[in-house]
Amino acid sequence: MRVIRTALSRRTLLRGAGAAMALPFLEAMMPSARAADVASRPKRLQVFYSPNGMTMPGFQPTGTGADFALPPTLEPLAPHRADITVISGLGHPQAAAMGDRPAGHGRSCPAFLTGTHVKQTEGPDIRAGVSMDQVFAGHLGDATQLTSLELGIDQASLLGSCDINYSCAYTNGISWLTPSVPLPVEANPRAVFERLFGDGDVSDEAGRLAQLRRQSSILDFVMEDTRRLSTQLGMEDRRKLDEYLDATRAIEKRIQRSASSPATGQAASMQQPAGIPADFAEHVKLMIDLQVLAMQADITRVGTFMIGRELSNRTYPEIGVPDSHHMLSHHGNNPEKMAQLAKINRYHMEFFAYYLQRMKEVRDGEGSLLDRTLVIRGSAFGDSNEHDYMDLPIMVAGGLVKGGRHVRVEKGTTMSNLMLAGLNALDVRVASFGDSTAPLRELTDA
Repeated sequence: MRVIRTALSRRTLLRGAGAAMALPFLEAMMPSARAADVASRPKRLQVFYSPNGMTMPGFQPTGTGADFALPPTLEPLAPHRADITVISGLGHPQAAAMGDRPAGHGRSCPAFLTGTHVKQTEGPDIRAGVSMDQVFAGHLGDATQLTSLELGIDQASLLGSCDINYSCAYTNGISWLTPSVPLPVEANPRAVFERLFGDGDVSDEAGRLAQLRRQSSILDFVMEDTRRLSTQLGMEDRRKLDEYLDATRAIEKRIQRSASSPATGQAASMQQPAGIPADFAEHVKLMIDLQVLAMQADITRVGTFMIGRELSNRTYPEIGVPDSHHMLSHHGNNPEKMAQLAKINRYHMEFFAYYLQRMKEVRDGEGSLLDRTLVIRGSAFGDSNEHDYMDLPIMVAGGLVKGGRHVRVEKGTTMSNLMLAGLNALDVRVASFGDSTAPLRELTDA
């Protein structure tokens, strides 16, 4: 006999003094007849970006279709081979100079998710286009607490030019709310946590955040409300809620450890604020876990993550690469420098594998977060030594597209075609995007 119940509002919050926690997407939030219907669950978009291009021989697979071999850079993705589609040949024609002065990074980075030719300027009169993620966020409207979440590892450079004749605004991030408003990347996990779980109804913002910092856990604030809600939930929803609360507690403890640990080495020289781990790998994983937690709680369905700011000079002594990432990207075909750059590319891919694994681990009904998410992973350059913007290292993942294959398109096909097809897969029925010519049929072809 089917039990008829009133669906729990998806806006339900766990509340306590000065704090509020959104809930994960529960069966109780769906009418009983649709509770097991995967198609009724929300769709999501995530973008994972690496700076400074790629050593393409280590990235591009041999073979096409399902018969392809993972090259060295992609080997960390072996457990997720069935979930990914590598697309070779996509480019961004709008990243060409078109009469402007040479400056590859300043044009290619903002073109990555907008498909537009940006205005050459070092001043405040920046201009690009609305990025794909923000088109989807606009389509969703106020369906979630946050329209989108832009995370990264490097603090933004706020003043002057970061590439010749191009404002730092063009290389700090990849999301653009409007053609003249880039969205800043947040690199401090504590700030992200407080943004996700602070109570927006409290008027004294500074006092509220200070209160949160003094407490051992945000869960202490909402425990009574949690117990009350649990009595209204079925067994599967209680399991999901417990899993979500455990993940929140674990992330919170890691942030607290980071805030209390002294910054050393490179972290100290970068003057990172409290809450940013000194260890690069821990920092990256913490930010990824926060992004996944935000999706798990349905706080947002749109996110971007930059594992490094474009033009990043970060060094990676932990993997035997003491030289600057950006300098190595201009390797001049020196085999030793190319080998060092390939190490960085593979290291970044290990974190993308972690990203996919975390989304697989979080259940969403009978499936996982990944099953209802379109993930785009790439860089604004292919061959970084040449600033090649016409053959980019692009892959897509997630259950909204067919995986387990390598697709080749005509070299220089605009990536805007991929983004147009992606928007359509996300139920955003637009006829064009950026400099698109048609939806990339290879994205969704069976």
